[in-house]
Amino acid sequence: MQSLAHKYSNGKSYHEDLVQVGMLGLLGAIRRYDPDFGRSFEAFAVPTIIGEIKRFMRDKTWAIHVPRRIKELGPKIRATVEKLTTELQRSPQIHEIAEYLDIDEDDVLEAMEMGRSYQALSMDHTLDADSEGGTVTLFDLIGSTDDGYEATDQRMLVLDALVVLAEREKQIGQYTYIEQLSQKEAGERLGI
Repeated sequence: MQSLAHKYSNGKSYHEDLVQVGMLGLLGAIRRYDPDFGRSFEAFAVPTIIGEIKRFMRDKTWAIHVPRRIKELGPKIRATVEKLTTELQRSPQIHEIAEYLDIDEDDVLEAMEMGRSYQALSMDHTLDADSEGGTVTLFDLIGSTDDGYEATDQRMLVLDALVVLAEREKQIGQYTYIEQLSQKEAGERLGI
């Protein structure tokens, strides 16, 4: 089981997951094996285990959700590119790949673009060091602090607190904090 999982994990973080999925495939093979069929158990079990591992990798190891048709199209495109590169002695163009596979060019482009989404980088991923030897993360380049989050959090806390206040207390809060009236002006409006 370890060797089959290692073949597909290539040392990635999901190696142990593949071992577990392979074990489930083995249990399924044990359950379905029929010795009267004339094949050895190993000849029956290995394709079943590999199928489970491939299904797991196709469905669970992508960083973002990608439609199944795109996941299945990726390997076909790679194989076609290799074949056409050999035949044409140059890199094939998109329309040639689409024509060979009998699909739309847009599908080829979509599958090639989505293929880059197999693994996403963390915002803490370190990029090349700057000229002074410091490192830069994606968050340093893309992210920024949004003060609106704190204000929203404050508003939500106030809304939760308003539920327990009487109507008159809510009006005092409205006049004093929302409309920014002085205590005297708020008192005059409330007849206090």
